[in-house]
Amino acid sequence: MNYLITIIGPTGIGKTALSIKLANLYNCSILSCDSRQFFKEMTIGTAVPNTEELQAAKHYFIQNKSIFDSYNVGDFEREAIATLDELFKKNNIQILVGGSGLYVDALLYGLDNFPEVSSEIRETLQAEYSKNGIEYLQEKLKNLDADYYLHLEETNEQTLKNPQRLMRFVEVCIESGKSYSSFLNQPKKSRNFTPILLGLEAEREIMYDRINQRVDTMLADGLEDEAKNLFPHKNLNALQTVGYRELFDYFDGKISKEIAIEEIKKNTRRFAKRQITWFKRNLQTKWFSWNYNLENVSNYIDKTIKNEKV
Repeated sequence: MNYLITIIGPTGIGKTALSIKLANLYNCSILSCDSRQFFKEMTIGTAVPNTEELQAAKHYFIQNKSIFDSYNVGDFEREAIATLDELFKKNNIQILVGGSGLYVDALLYGLDNFPEVSSEIRETLQAEYSKNGIEYLQEKLKNLDADYYLHLEETNEQTLKNPQRLMRFVEVCIESGKSYSSFLNQPKKSRNFTPILLGLEAEREIMYDRINQRVDTMLADGLEDEAKNLFPHKNLNALQTVGYRELFDYFDGKISKEIAIEEIKKNTRRFAKRQITWFKRNLQTKWFSWNYNLENVSNYIDKTIKNEKV
């Protein structure tokens, strides 16, 4: 029996540190499941593990792609499954860590199957978006799948500002004649491993304080210069990310530097709230405090594995 220890929780809560401790304890590797840490041009703003952390345990899917590459959750699912198949030959325990809920779910349970969309529908939508802006896509989704639109408003508001994602939702509705949400939560794919889900959490004040401190540290480490180097490519999908987007607005003269910094902190806090909402849906997760006792965590893992074997 194979086991995938899966560490989830909001940004800045300490997932990386726990994953390294457990990797050393169980002598295994770590797969990153942070959809922005994949990109080698983005280091500071995505909180990529530092050199010391990367040397402390073998990591996969850290800065293995370029922002110019076409890479999505389906690509990650296929590559991660293939990687795990090899790693499980050496050790039946491996670790997944990250805050990108969709990518975590894709690896653990598989992606839902959606219909193929014709190029005519895709091109028409692209033309309408170019002509009428993102509001057109928002209204279209609201009309075609009001329930899913409301779900995004409540749990993942930033997605409603992402034209690529909105076009995907709308094109599926048009092609199928059904709501996008009707294709979600289909029977899950079988996996050759059992996930052991561990969540890290903190009181809101502590979580927000950790986020604010992390942003200050990123800025001290050179986030502004990193964003400035990426500014010519600001329209790439990979760069529609908290921490970069706000600085791009500052470089464009839309806001002051001080406001940009406050916006980064505010939007990161909002992102953390959405992460918690996503992860709390999975009732199989065992939640630990951010200042956990490592022995308690490992005892839970060992007990879970022992019970699975009975």
